[in-house]
Amino acid sequence: MEMKKITSFTIDHIRLVPGLYVSRKDMAGDTVITTFDIRMTSPNDEPVMNTAEVHTIEHLGATFLRNHETFSDKVLYFGPMGCRTGFYLLLAGDYTSADIVPLMKEMFEFIAGYEGEIPGASPKDCGNYLDMNLPMARWLAARYLREVLTDITEERLVYPE
Repeated sequence: MEMKKITSFTIDHIRLVPGLYVSRKDMAGDTVITTFDIRMTSPNDEPVMNTAEVHTIEHLGATFLRNHETFSDKVLYFGPMGCRTGFYLLLAGDYTSADIVPLMKEMFEFIAGYEGEIPGASPKDCGNYLDMNLPMARWLAARYLREVLTDITEERLVYPE
């Protein structure tokens, strides 16, 4: 059976730079679901993130988003890309990348400054609770804030053609 390529495999990953992109929009009944590509590393150009820091960002990011005053009831999913170059965020609603820059700044500031026990990092709550690296997660979050989100440009908000 011949299958057509899924949308995320049609993006030119050679030209893709770290940024905040709308990956796709889908309909679930009458609701638009916006999928965001939170690209933290340059694909095929720099080392990918290790699983420990990805796992830590996932726990902290998901906890932050699901407790957010404005967006908590719109968050459907936050989790890592299999290639370990970034994360996907699915929100109920029709959004642009620019719409969620303030939310992403808040989230990555939260992660960059986080101290203490990582939420859900226990054998009862997580299937791989020992695979965490808070110092590296903080470093990556601070780098993403500094290099991508602060004074973000159009080329980091829209996929390359």
